[in-house]
Amino acid sequence: MKARVLGFTAFFALIASLGTTPQARAAGTFVYCSEGSPSTFNPQIATDGTTFNATRGVYNRLAEFTYGETTIVPGLAESWKVSADGKTYTFKLRKGVKFHSNEAFKATRDFNADDVLFSFNRQLKKDHPYNKVNGGSYEYFDSMEMGKLIKDIKKVDDLTVVFELNTPEAPFLANMAMDFASILSAEYADLLKKEGDEEKIDFEPIGTGPFVFERYQKDQMIRYSAFKEHYRGVAKIEKLVFAITPDPSVRFQKLKAGECHLVTEPAPADLAAMKATRGLKVIDKPGLNVGYLSFNVKKKPFDDVRVRQALGHALNRKAYIDAIYLGNAVVAKNPMPPTIWGYAKGTSDYDYNPEKAKALLKQAGLEKGFDVELWTLPVSRPYNPNGRKMGEMMQADLAKVGVRAKLVTYDWPTYLEKSKNGEHQMLQMGWTGDNGDPDNFLFTLLSCAAADAGANRSFWCDAEFDKLVTQAKRVSARPARSALYEKAQMRFKKEAPWATLAHSVVYRAMSDKVKGFKIDPLGGDYFYEVDLVK
Repeated sequence: MKARVLGFTAFFALIASLGTTPQARAAGTFVYCSEGSPSTFNPQIATDGTTFNATRGVYNRLAEFTYGETTIVPGLAESWKVSADGKTYTFKLRKGVKFHSNEAFKATRDFNADDVLFSFNRQLKKDHPYNKVNGGSYEYFDSMEMGKLIKDIKKVDDLTVVFELNTPEAPFLANMAMDFASILSAEYADLLKKEGDEEKIDFEPIGTGPFVFERYQKDQMIRYSAFKEHYRGVAKIEKLVFAITPDPSVRFQKLKAGECHLVTEPAPADLAAMKATRGLKVIDKPGLNVGYLSFNVKKKPFDDVRVRQALGHALNRKAYIDAIYLGNAVVAKNPMPPTIWGYAKGTSDYDYNPEKAKALLKQAGLEKGFDVELWTLPVSRPYNPNGRKMGEMMQADLAKVGVRAKLVTYDWPTYLEKSKNGEHQMLQMGWTGDNGDPDNFLFTLLSCAAADAGANRSFWCDAEFDKLVTQAKRVSARPARSALYEKAQMRFKKEAPWATLAHSVVYRAMSDKVKGFKIDPLGGDYFYEVDLVK
């Protein structure tokens, strides 16, 4: 189902009205040069940061993170209580929270417990009337085994909801602040079902967030307006426009020309020029991220650990850091960044050693090498700012050990869908943490449940690793959890389902008229607190 769109004529009229300099724009309009098109407007059925950024202003969650931090604070739930056994969470909901409206829907009631039940039961219950809408894929929810974890969700009254869990879950509150836990309108869902338009719920979104979705022109722009009845007060920005601009050099040119106020994922090669340009400013922060090359262990020859280890030795990752990140990253040793607690300092990394790679391939019966497809990332991400260039460097490194790699790519939504279905052999991918907990890297990306759901793009299911990361979810003491996660990282490194590549610094570039913007450690771009100096 297509969302309401702004025609090309109207789109270019909008751009013209914004002018060529920030001073010429209509007051209160903020233009953000984003890097790609969202795959949907419902984060429950997405996994990519591009989609999350496009929906974070539309929705709220029961718990949320302090702006620019990983501290958990009340959101749509004003408070919560946890039972002594860690298996019952009682959320007291905020009173008087309003939902958005659009041309087809006018909210007649405030947010209440029915919306919480709808939002979670859609993902939880296979017989829910919305479970199969638009494909019925809830990759985050399933990868985290939320279906096994949640025993029941009960409405006590309009402003009280109880989550009953089958087992204790240490990161549960942090998970409730993640994008998949966004709250949708049950009243809107009922209207769409009555009209036979259920699919619209994921493309014409209704939420409680600070910005109301207005229009989407595929691969061109998204337009929002400030929600005047937002429970925390109206945003400082009156109109928010996402100008979809995949090429980072073009984003820089637009920023210099005053065609946008802020750009995401600036190219490392442009940072010096950005810093030297009058009227612009650049900010940075260490990222909770990892870039990696995923080996599909369901496809030969990657079912052989010796092949995976060989390619770990074949890749000159330090050269990638120098040429692609321009030093604004460090070589990744583990599948999670060293800035997160539980990081295993004692793991042994794969050094760049083509001769060792050749020896391992010979042991695996592949002395003459093999042919393979290498999928390259089609969008700029903090963990990989230039997938094509990295692919070319990888291709050259692999050729030195006899591996003949053909570079392949797709548009971002297709890339995600095809790789989720396991159509790849080798895949450039990466991750920015959602909640600052090791579970969000190790279980969400590498567990057996994640392999079944598709978030584990290596489709690696290792019993020893799985036992460790599952046990770590069940204990609450951080030292005990850290010890388990460290052992899990040791196992990961031995089995090598990925070649870990980089942990990068995150940058944002913007007009010096932008005030209040903070880099989110979890990778999001938020605009509720942002303002423009007149």
